[in-house]
Amino acid sequence: MAQRSLFTRALWFVAIGWWATPAVVNVAWFLNATIVGLPIGIKLINLVPTVLSLKEPRSLSAPDRSRGQRSLVVRGLYFVFVGWWLSFLWANVAAFLAVTVVGLPVAYWMFNRLPFVTSLYRFNG
Repeated sequence: MAQRSLFTRALWFVAIGWWATPAVVNVAWFLNATIVGLPIGIKLINLVPTVLSLKEPRSLSAPDRSRGQRSLVVRGLYFVFVGWWLSFLWANVAAFLAVTVVGLPVAYWMFNRLPFVTSLYRFNG
């Protein structure tokens, strides 16, 4: 699937992405607090860049570029010991920055890297 146009992504961000992203992050963290909801919570965190600006993961647009992800075991251990608390702080700092005009570019950058901070998942392949 090809990336959407910059205009479409900007329109999405202005109309939906700015408010939907914190909602998705909070729902994901609620699910992550439960054993049963953890897989869905992680999946939602990995979709944050798409919710924010309709950005597609390279692994969907170019499957050959998805190689090189860390193993599921390494990612799982990282999440258990570091990712769950670091990504919670990361997402809240990004949400705070997003409400300021000056901090918006940094917040956008941070939200796009949230999947990696959470579980070493490289959204960009």
